[in-house]
Amino acid sequence: MGPLSGVRVVEMSNIGPGPFCGMLLADMGADVVRVARLSTSDLGFDIEPRFDLLNRGKQAVAIDLKAPEGIEAVKTMIAAADVLIEGFRPGVMERLGLGPDVCHAVNPALVYGRLTGWGQAGSMAQMAGHDINYIALTGALAGIGERGRAPVPPLNLVGDFAAGSLYLAMGILAAVIEARTSGQGQVVDGAMVDGSASLMVMHHGYRQAGMWENERGANAVDGGSPYYTTYLTSDGKYMAVGAVEARFYRLMVELLGLADQSLPGQHDKSRWDELRARLAETFLTRTRDEWTAIFSGTDACVTPVLDLDESRLSDLAHERGLFEEVDGVVGPVAAPRFARTPARVRHGTLDPSASSRDALAAWGIPPDAIEALAAKHIIPAT
Repeated sequence: MGPLSGVRVVEMSNIGPGPFCGMLLADMGADVVRVARLSTSDLGFDIEPRFDLLNRGKQAVAIDLKAPEGIEAVKTMIAAADVLIEGFRPGVMERLGLGPDVCHAVNPALVYGRLTGWGQAGSMAQMAGHDINYIALTGALAGIGERGRAPVPPLNLVGDFAAGSLYLAMGILAAVIEARTSGQGQVVDGAMVDGSASLMVMHHGYRQAGMWENERGANAVDGGSPYYTTYLTSDGKYMAVGAVEARFYRLMVELLGLADQSLPGQHDKSRWDELRARLAETFLTRTRDEWTAIFSGTDACVTPVLDLDESRLSDLAHERGLFEEVDGVVGPVAAPRFARTPARVRHGTLDPSASSRDALAAWGIPPDAIEALAAKHIIPAT
């Protein structure tokens, strides 16, 4: 049903950014099979498969990649694929016998998506790293946090999922479009450090124009300004304020009941601390729900700060249908939305220990070959 219906993807299973990239493609209709290891005990996470939402909507097969027969089975799937996604350190796929040259010999039109932290080459290419490290070296982490305090990791959203998964997905789709014209595949080098630097493009421009300070909490949209931050309410919860534009700011001040009072100017940075204190004092006079009712339906750009559980139960979640239950687990619906070819979550996460045979059959492995793999314990016997 989705816009990527008919696109076939082999995903070499890993953690975090690679699976999220594959999930996005699966949500949009691609036929994605994740190739998992027979044992995942070394990945550092022990989660019941159905809660592993990053692998929803995919077929799943567990294969011993140290066995030549296992590698040959993967090659058979690659021959039928449009895309391969891998997120190992540089050189791992080559050592397995599944590097780009080998795969393009099997399937010349294959789009080979590679996702790493530091890229395929360079002095840091073989170093371990995580989201926090990639955004630390590209200026993003330094700008997040309160003035005079340490930088604050923005979950693992920026480096892993924005700079990694989303950039790789965009690159893969661009390469698939090109391959349909040229008949030739190519390697898409998705480095999270590249994506992190790219995400900072606006801020680099502002910095060179003299409109952005390196000090945390000193700029318009980094929490430094009184009109783009959060405020505590009387019940210990928070409201988020994003009243940047003058007309939105004036409306916020009016709804706070401060329109007739003498306040420091919105953009008078020398008095931002004073203005923030006045706004903070006012927000403390009501509960979060009371302020939500006051600002609801207005252009003041003031909204409640919801936690994960509250976000699933909010009015917005119900109106937009932001979440759905699939196979007993609630997760976000597929995004973005398409008018004619809707994206959807087809099923929950499959356990490769139980789904390997069906996945291999769907990807063209003959029944006798599947039985032979099971007999040699190259795939799960069940």
